[in-house]
Amino acid sequence: MMKKRELLAGLALLPMAAPALAQEYPSRPIRLLVGFAAGGSTDVFARAIAPRMQALLGQPVVIENRPGAGGNIATEATARSAPDGYTLLLGTIGPLAINPTLYGNLPFDPLKDLTPVSLIGEVPNVLAVPVDRPFRSVAEIIAAAKARPEALNFGSSGIGSAGHLAAEQLNLMAGIRTTHVPYRGGGALLPELIAGRVDYAFTTALNGIPQAEAGKLRILGVPNGKRVPLLPEIPTIAESGLPGFDGVDWAAMMAPPNLPAPILAKLNATMQSVLKDPELVAAMAARRLVLEGSTPEALAEFLRRETARWAPVVRASGARPD
Repeated sequence: MMKKRELLAGLALLPMAAPALAQEYPSRPIRLLVGFAAGGSTDVFARAIAPRMQALLGQPVVIENRPGAGGNIATEATARSAPDGYTLLLGTIGPLAINPTLYGNLPFDPLKDLTPVSLIGEVPNVLAVPVDRPFRSVAEIIAAAKARPEALNFGSSGIGSAGHLAAEQLNLMAGIRTTHVPYRGGGALLPELIAGRVDYAFTTALNGIPQAEAGKLRILGVPNGKRVPLLPEIPTIAESGLPGFDGVDWAAMMAPPNLPAPILAKLNATMQSVLKDPELVAAMAARRLVLEGSTPEALAEFLRRETARWAPVVRASGARPD
C-alpha cells in the first residue's frame, strides 16, 4: 500500500502537471475532421482557419473530409477518438443539434460524447424565390400556401439540412403545408431553384446573394433573429409576421469527450485569436460567412438550446433520413 508521504508527494505534483501538459501540446500533427465534401461552407471554414491554427500551435493541422450520413460519420469518429487534442471536429447544426432527433438512434450523443471547444461562426441563409414567381414577400408565400395547401414546394440541400428545417419551421409557425424536394447538396439545389423547378428555398447567402445580384433570384427574407449586415435592407422572417422565427446555420469546433482542461483551454484561446484575425474576418465576409467565437461553457449551453429548439420541428415535419 502506498505510504502517506508518497501519496502526498504525488498530489503535490498535480498542479505542476497541468501547465506542463499545455506546454507540451501539441507535439505532432492535429487532424481536423469535416463531415462534408470539399467545397461546402463547412469545408471553407476549415480551410480558412487550419493554417492560422497551425501558425499559433506550431504543428500541422490536417483537414480530413469524411462526408456521409449528414455529418454523422465524422462526428462519431471524433467521439470515439482519444481525448488528447489530436483529433478535432468542425461540426455543424446538423450532426450536433438536428440529427439526434432526425436519426433517433445515433451511436453517439453530441451533448455527452463530445467536448465543446468554441463556436466558429454563422452560415447566413436567405429565403429566395425564382424571379418568375410572383412572390414579393414571405407573407405572400404564406398566403399562397394557405390558399392552396400542399401546392407549393420548397427545395433544400438535403433531408435534415438547415435549409430543410428552416422551411419546416416556417410551415409549423405559419400553419401551412408545403412539399419538400430534397437535393444532394447546395450545388445541386441552386440551378433547380434558378430554373423554377421549386417555388422557394432557404439557401446559403454565399449561393443566394450573387444570384440575386445577377437578377436570377429574388431574396425575400433572412431566418436570423435580427437583420444581417450582408443584407441590411432584407427583413427577417420574424419581422414578416412570425415573431421568434430563428433558423440560423452555424459551425463549431468540437473535440473527443474528457479532453484535459489544459488542452481545452489552449485550443479555445487559439480559436479566439484565429477568429479575430482581421484578414480572416474580411476573407470570410467576402464569402458571406460570419465569424463568432465563444467559451466552451457558452457553446455547451448553446448546443443544449439548439437541440431542444429543433427537436419539435423535426418531429412535426415527419422527416426521416435517406
